[in-house]
Amino acid sequence: MVKFAKAAILEEVGAPLKIKDIELPELARGQVLVKVLFSGVCRSQLMEVCGGRGPDPWLPHLLGHEGSGTVLSIGEGVTKVAVGDDVILGWVKGDGLDAPGAQYKFGKEIINSGRVTTFANFTVVSESRLVKKPQDLDFDVAVLFGCALPTGAGMVLNELKPVKDKSVVVIGLGGIGLSALLALKALGVAPIIAIDISDAKLDLAKQLGADYVFNSSKEGVHDAVISLTNGGADYCVESGGLIATIELGFSLVRKGGGNLIFASHPSQGEKITLDPHELISGKRICGSWGGGSDPDRNIPTMHAFFKKANSPFSSLLTKRYPLEKINEALDDLEAGRVFRPLIVMQHSEE
Repeated sequence: MVKFAKAAILEEVGAPLKIKDIELPELARGQVLVKVLFSGVCRSQLMEVCGGRGPDPWLPHLLGHEGSGTVLSIGEGVTKVAVGDDVILGWVKGDGLDAPGAQYKFGKEIINSGRVTTFANFTVVSESRLVKKPQDLDFDVAVLFGCALPTGAGMVLNELKPVKDKSVVVIGLGGIGLSALLALKALGVAPIIAIDISDAKLDLAKQLGADYVFNSSKEGVHDAVISLTNGGADYCVESGGLIATIELGFSLVRKGGGNLIFASHPSQGEKITLDPHELISGKRICGSWGGGSDPDRNIPTMHAFFKKANSPFSSLLTKRYPLEKINEALDDLEAGRVFRPLIVMQHSEE
């Protein structure tokens, strides 16, 4: 049985992650040992590394909340998955026992973790953070079903539920924003207006089905979108996670029913500013917790939905990294050089 995992550890906020071989714990009730094959990298991890969520009482600890792999062992009480099952790891709570995060060891040092962590080639996960992978879904693409798709596509399919003849603005074209765009395209919604500061991301958005694209670092974007939508869009999906992008999104939806939904957030302590009159004029704004997704039911249905639409998910996975280069992946994500970094795990038996 596997006794050690190679993991990326956050030891100090604002410092690079450290790669270490850590000792795996005995499985507690409700815990599952997974051989991780692929892990995604999300802006949430970047925010944790940079201290954007305030003081971190759990240091040192593991990170990562979306991945794919195979079950190696199960703890007492686990019935949802069995040894040998291929699984998707995600942060949204699903069915099954909600076991606490595991504690690993590096020598005498305790390494903390949450109910799911994926920046390691082997990981101990709560049963409630696992879903069986559809057989015809590749392991690399399956990573997107751990966070990006349930959140981005979930905001569209579960919460906004837009009709075809309504205008939608998508701000922020990372994994979540592009997942939302793919869902809108699969539904046949038009026009779809994509906004980002990266011309490369805007080019991809155009390829994936956006009808119009705008670079928000240039002047005139607000007026152009308002003119294009005859006074404001019906919906806006915001995933840039900045004060400026949330406020921009709210300014772009129409009075009398325009709806902004956002899934990311600025650093702790930062506040958005809205004109109350805009709210009483009929504009709406709300946050989304994981796209309102129920992993055990939504992941299979989303897979079937996107398979029927022949959605090109591989376009989001533009660069792969070994675990040893995870800090490079984080840097590339922060700089906007990649859409969704993919960490490819290696294992000693290979």
